[in-house]
Amino acid sequence: MIKVILVDDERLTREAVEALLNLEQGLRVVAGAADGESGLAAVAEHEPDVLVVDLEMPGLGGLDVLERMAEEHPSVRCVMLTRHARPGVLRQALSLGAGGFLAKTAPATLLADVIRRVHAGLRYVDPEFAAEALAEPACPLTERELAVLRLVDDHSTTSDIARELNLSAGTVRNYVSSTMAKLDARSRSEAARKAADHGWL
Repeated sequence: MIKVILVDDERLTREAVEALLNLEQGLRVVAGAADGESGLAAVAEHEPDVLVVDLEMPGLGGLDVLERMAEEHPSVRCVMLTRHARPGVLRQALSLGAGGFLAKTAPATLLADVIRRVHAGLRYVDPEFAAEALAEPACPLTERELAVLRLVDDHSTTSDIARELNLSAGTVRNYVSSTMAKLDARSRSEAARKAADHGWL
């Protein structure tokens, strides 16, 4: 029997998926949770074989949950569900250890099959998401430009970033200008957001 925990902030979706999975032979949903923190607590309590987690939730999101799972429960396999996946998010999820990545609109029978495959050590990626990821252009930014963008937020100044990276303020300004030009962004925060959306940060 494969023990499963579902983590999704949409109660109706979570309960419907639970009911359908419990009809599948060899699967049993042992717990459900409405957010990432509750999901991690349920994993610690129930010790499932597979965690099925929604990508977008308030508070601790799906990617954060995957990161914590890798640190705290590395033997538990993870499947990520999403309504729409940016290619960078798919790459992040896979790099954080997700064994499955599929649309929330997938039929319950497919989800059940993916859970079985992931439990067996295999991987599954929704073909449409995989095609989008393959079509995504490579990151045009250098490692230094990415390092600068990772430190950009509403409160950081150019001097703050320069100190953190051991660079001059002028060099940081040059990197920011370069990233804005490459990403067709009007501000450094827009450049950081675009890079994050692509999963480059």
